Amino acid sequence: MAKVNYQYEKRQKELQKKRKKDEKEKLKQIRKNAQPQEAEVTPETQADKNTPPVPPAEG
Repeated sequence: MAKVNYQYEKRQKELQKKRKKDEKEKLKQIRKNAQPQEAEVTPETQADKNTPPVPPAEG
């Protein structure tokens, strides 16, 4: 009977994880580069930045 090669299976899993991680990193870079650098500051957007966040409801 043939012996199971666990090292091969482990290596394949590691390679698959690495490919998935690299793909996520590429997508992250694409999204980062696609966003506008600085949005135009208007009084409405400035007011939104200065309003404090609403505390969560306790219950």
